Amino acid sequence: MKINLREKYLSKPRYDRYLLAGTNDHERAGNLYHANIALSKAFHPLISQFEVVLRNSIDSILRELFMDRNWIINEKLGFMSDESLRKSNFYLRKCVEAVENKSRKARLPITNAKIVSDQTFGFWTAIFEPAHYRLLQGQPIKVFKHKPSIENRASIYGRLEMIRNFRNRVNHCEPLCFHANHIDCSHALAVRINLYKMIEWIDPELLPFFAGIDNVEESIDQLLDV
Repeated sequence: MKINLREKYLSKPRYDRYLLAGTNDHERAGNLYHANIALSKAFHPLISQFEVVLRNSIDSILRELFMDRNWIINEKLGFMSDESLRKSNFYLRKCVEAVENKSRKARLPITNAKIVSDQTFGFWTAIFEPAHYRLLQGQPIKVFKHKPSIENRASIYGRLEMIRNFRNRVNHCEPLCFHANHIDCSHALAVRINLYKMIEWIDPELLPFFAGIDNVEESIDQLLDV
């Protein structure tokens, strides 16, 4: 891409970080920018499939808790409306209502499956926040039935937040390869390790599937060779 186009459409501050890390070599900076895109692409299937597994696992646990296959719809007036959630502006309920309103406008049927599948990663992470977790009687932790005993609600929530924040960076094509102004993929590697731990804690038999769609390490090796 020509420099004038890059600065106009990608923004000079965004690109300058790659230029600084690339020792002011425009060719190297451009290659590094492309390598970062490739790394984002490598992470996307891992994170998106983990999100699918996480949400379906939580859905299963909460169906059992409420003995209701439509819990996510019916609990808008249940635990999602508990007065203790006023400080969060009833975040979960608002998320469900937003998807319902969107479905109505599109003239789509409102079903548990539709509401579950359209929730954000933030919705499922929020399930492990203290106020929600207490109202759900601590049941969400059962999703991670193979976790070490030392892991608890707080540590699980922290791990999910790590993945969620990184996911947002991937989706917004933010740099994944820097520490300060130096090329460094250690955080990306830490996220990958965390992902695999959480997958294993849900069900170790899922690991081969995720390994089969994982080329993160290869993408990092290529980036570090730029």
